[in-house]
Amino acid sequence: MDYTLLSSPLQGFTDFRFRNAQNKLFGGIDTFYSPYIRLNGKMVIKPSYERDLLPENNLDLEVIPQVITNDADEFLFVAKYVRELGYKELNWNLGCPYPMVTKSGMGSGLISNTEKINHILERAHTESDILVSMKMRLGYETPQEIIDVLPILDKYPLKNIAIHARLGKQLYKGGVDLDGFQKCIDTTKHKLYYNGDITSVAKFHEMQERYPTIDHWMIGRGLISDPFLPSMIKNNSLEYPANKMELFSAFHDTLYAIYSESLSGSTHILLKMYHLWEYFSATFSNPHKVLKKIKKAQSIRNYEAAVAEIFKNEKI
Repeated sequence: MDYTLLSSPLQGFTDFRFRNAQNKLFGGIDTFYSPYIRLNGKMVIKPSYERDLLPENNLDLEVIPQVITNDADEFLFVAKYVRELGYKELNWNLGCPYPMVTKSGMGSGLISNTEKINHILERAHTESDILVSMKMRLGYETPQEIIDVLPILDKYPLKNIAIHARLGKQLYKGGVDLDGFQKCIDTTKHKLYYNGDITSVAKFHEMQERYPTIDHWMIGRGLISDPFLPSMIKNNSLEYPANKMELFSAFHDTLYAIYSESLSGSTHILLKMYHLWEYFSATFSNPHKVLKKIKKAQSIRNYEAAVAEIFKNEKI
């Protein structure tokens, strides 16, 4: 069965710099979703969002922009903006689980508000020609939330609904609810994409067997932890390439060079790289030891030395 691999957006991680480096060195992702645009009540696109979506920054990539909002005017403003950049589709984020987002009635905190969802989709489809897709969780408090909203979504010609099979209140803790996802398949007429805990080739095959009708698969944290994963899935390979450490080192060095250039001050650079290493460390056979070395490096010089030592002595 043919299938498509998609990169699920992670705020602060999967920007155009990361996307380009991952695509160039590893490949395997067919379509990248950009981290969401948030307007905060002001009809202004921040320069960082602008840079992330500029066509010249995404030349060899297929990218779908994303918006997070609970306001129809904001949705339409972003739709018009991305259309002007040449994008035909806008993904609406009803999945973000972070409390500062959900408490504002956005992301997964919006799933239970069927009336507002209906209002925004109605205006999006009557006042814009943008193709709308959705990124959702099963709900915030309970999986019944998505079941209640699916009949409303069925009224609109959505391109697809990508579902992370967890609740918002779980954040990323606990397991995925596979029965909850199956219930969505049984309830909606829309095309569904699966997202959640695809962290290995074996796990991917397990999910394929569980959901034989699904042909679009989203990889989120698994892509940052293991940038080899999409190409290994595509090649149906359980083995890492022979030059795995060399490739991973080149990936790190590319990102480090770009972020050193775009971020100001060593504190910001070290923090950015530390957050990446929270995921990268999972690729190594001793993640705790690797992350501890990075954490101890309080200066650029020490950081570079720690990284060199990791790539020389640790195993993937």
